[in-house]
Amino acid sequence: MSTSNALYTDLSCYYDLMCADIDYASQSQMVHRLHQLFGNGGNRHLDLACGTGPHIRQLLDLGYQSSGLDLNQPMLDKAKQRCPEASFVQGDMCALNWPEPLDLITCFLYSLHYCASLARLNQCIRQVHQQLATGGLFCFNAVDKQQIDNRLSQQHSTNTDNSLFHFESGWYYPGTGEQQQLQLAISRSTGDITEQWQDSHPMVAVSFSELHQLLEPYFETILLQHDYEKIVPLQPNSGNTLVLCIKKPG
Repeated sequence: MSTSNALYTDLSCYYDLMCADIDYASQSQMVHRLHQLFGNGGNRHLDLACGTGPHIRQLLDLGYQSSGLDLNQPMLDKAKQRCPEASFVQGDMCALNWPEPLDLITCFLYSLHYCASLARLNQCIRQVHQQLATGGLFCFNAVDKQQIDNRLSQQHSTNTDNSLFHFESGWYYPGTGEQQQLQLAISRSTGDITEQWQDSHPMVAVSFSELHQLLEPYFETILLQHDYEKIVPLQPNSGNTLVLCIKKPG
């Protein structure tokens, strides 16, 4: 038996299951290493679109004074349970207005694309620059719209609470314009009953050259290979990058 009813309306209930195969420790260790090499030595950290706080947990354990910002309050409620010593604020990263200077701002899991338009992405970049202390770092990952293959997707399954969950996600770019989509599909099978849920999230589409142009007025920018084990410059035809931004004065 199969139903097409919405599996959930609150992504926070399944977020950690959906991201169960992500190596949060390696991602956080890489950013920590970049901050040691290129940063200003401070430990004031903010994670944009922090979700349920797994990266914040790692960076707290590395000695940072970490905070998180997200639009989704149920996500923040779970993040506070995971990281009771951190502070969390519900808000829009494109309207970032933090009460103190920050030494490190991160945005993992391609979440900067949630800015949804080039104008909002540019606004977010300006706000991040304004919030960073002298020599502060902005680290995030991004995908190049020109390298998106609409046929590809990431999939994984996991068992929990007597149910089998299957998650699938993939990028879709129509070939023109400044918007792409993150397409999600989730199924939950319990006995002979299968529930299915699908959604499509609008995301800003940008090439790496366009991204570099947006960042250039505010940051010394280094595009790195999307590799959390070693620091390698971005290779030709790579569709994913880890972006290291060092604040310029002014």
